[in-house]
Amino acid sequence: MTAQPNRRRLAAASSGAARMSDVAATAGVSLVTVSRAINTPDQVAAGTLAAVRAAVAQLGYLPNTTAGSLASRRTRIVGCLVPSISHPAFSETIEALARTLGDAGYQLLLAQTNYRHDDEARLVDSFLARRVDAMVLTGSTHAAGLRTRLQRSGIPVVETWELAAAPIDLSVGFSNHDAGRAAAEHLFERGYRTPAFIGSDEDRSRQRLAGLRAVARERGACDVPVELILPPASIEEAGARLAALLARRPQIDAVLCHTDTLAAGVLFECHRRGWDVPGRIAVMGFGDLPIARAGFPRLSTVKVRGSSIGERAGQLLLARLSGQTQADSMVDIGFEVVPREST
Repeated sequence: MTAQPNRRRLAAASSGAARMSDVAATAGVSLVTVSRAINTPDQVAAGTLAAVRAAVAQLGYLPNTTAGSLASRRTRIVGCLVPSISHPAFSETIEALARTLGDAGYQLLLAQTNYRHDDEARLVDSFLARRVDAMVLTGSTHAAGLRTRLQRSGIPVVETWELAAAPIDLSVGFSNHDAGRAAAEHLFERGYRTPAFIGSDEDRSRQRLAGLRAVARERGACDVPVELILPPASIEEAGARLAALLARRPQIDAVLCHTDTLAAGVLFECHRRGWDVPGRIAVMGFGDLPIARAGFPRLSTVKVRGSSIGERAGQLLLARLSGQTQADSMVDIGFEVVPREST
């Protein structure tokens, strides 16, 4: 008796006309359960969810997300803005965020700001016009008026990669200032006394520089010479910036770089000059990227788990979107100084 209805459902699927009722009948569940499995999978038992997904795959059912959005006033889309999609550290955050949200039935709408506050403001307005359910930003310094617009929107917002002193809403990251201090303490403990800094002309880099300078003052060292590069700072520019620093302060004995990429560029320049690292000069990076572990000598660095930032940001958003109250709106994922041969 069931062969004919099943054939009809499969025929509907082959014509692209499979309906939610076909999925419900094939999976042996109600329409409400199918709707929940599609829209709020985290609220459906694992066995039931598997049955619904198997029926969806068998029938080739395509949910009408537009209709669902209109009914629920939810798009199940989260906007995410990063300075650069290609940067390995941000890539880790994006992947973990997308995975965490995807497991709960949300999609990630991604764009890059190119390290410019005006681009960030324009993209935020675009995302708000698309009625995203939540938003993830990078950093805690934004264009004038952006904080007010986001708070008025009423959607959850997570600022990442910096623990905001006064967050728009939620914050997941670490103190870049404290990370700079920790790197500086490592250099001074290793016996270096005249450090320099090569970084990017943006807020997180300046925070790390401020931490280095604070430790240098406490240790009675000379003022820290600095070279800042317009972002995105490239590996090719690092060597020229090292030369500029040495022209001003030949006695420099260590260089702290804003990223491992810049540190690798400094290391290459030292190799070109025939200098021993760390014998002639010590080099330290930030991020613990593969290039830090693969170079010679291997780079000392500050490790930050970008994937943990993405995962925790996603968890905070999902909790807020499901109506859960949160004890803490700020999550410090910390950092770790990783000593290697370059210092």
